[in-house]
Amino acid sequence: MSEKEKATQEQCPPEEQSVGQQPEPVQGTEDGQEPQEPLPEVPEKSQEQLLQEEVDSLNDQLLRVRAEYDNFRKRSQREKENIYPQATASTVSQFLPVLDAFERAVEAPCSDEEFKKGVEMILHNFQEILGKLGVEEFGQAGDPFNPDLHNAVAHVEDETAEANVIVEVFQRGYKMGDRVVRHAMVKVAN
Repeated sequence: MSEKEKATQEQCPPEEQSVGQQPEPVQGTEDGQEPQEPLPEVPEKSQEQLLQEEVDSLNDQLLRVRAEYDNFRKRSQREKENIYPQATASTVSQFLPVLDAFERAVEAPCSDEEFKKGVEMILHNFQEILGKLGVEEFGQAGDPFNPDLHNAVAHVEDETAEANVIVEVFQRGYKMGDRVVRHAMVKVAN
């Protein structure tokens, strides 16, 4: 081997010694980065595909708006249905002290029968109106005590009465459906 060939062998590694070939440059090896593969070409979308995507997006938005509106409508309807009974119960609770006063007036002794008859008529009309509104009276002597409906303001030891039974009613209770407008104030036997 000549000295020229020895010098060429020393400069090139054995796999690159083929004659006339130059080593290919490696992409991305600058700055210590790994070589990157070329990105695959993304085919461009046709006009029809773009329009279909836009239509799908608008349909999706329409469905969401319709669902939101339907939920809003249902929520508003529920709120409306809840407002009337709540407002009625609140109004009735404001009139109950007047009803109590008429009941006490009827029970009080009175020498004028015409006056007493007039008060009884007013009380009867008042009770009819409450009945039309769906207001029910509860809390009678002999009823079992229910803490959801009654306020026990006194207890008494009574051998003749059963345990947890109302023996006296101080103030009647009223309810509208399941809603308690006013709890009954009662005396309970232990």
